[in-house]
Amino acid sequence: MTENAALTPDLQAAGWSASDDGTAITKTFQFRGFRDAMAWMARAAFEAEHLNHHPEWSNVYNRVEVRLTTHDTGGLTGKDISLAERMEKIAGRTLAK
Repeated sequence: MTENAALTPDLQAAGWSASDDGTAITKTFQFRGFRDAMAWMARAAFEAEHLNHHPEWSNVYNRVEVRLTTHDTGGLTGKDISLAERMEKIAGRTLAK
């Protein structure tokens, strides 16, 4: 899965949504507080670095807004799907497989 990936039903059920043009997926994660949000971001950063695929994200207090796209292909790829699945796992959610 390198190009033209699609948002999986499991990720959609977990709250991810596709951008209008289908080139990205987005989700807002909400945590108990700032510390939990930052801890999650640190763990997600290690996963992103491992995949050599880095998110567009922002944090305000207990919220982290994430947008995943693969810039060099101009669209959604398997890298985005893989990172989203890892982010869900870090957040303590198990996706059905």
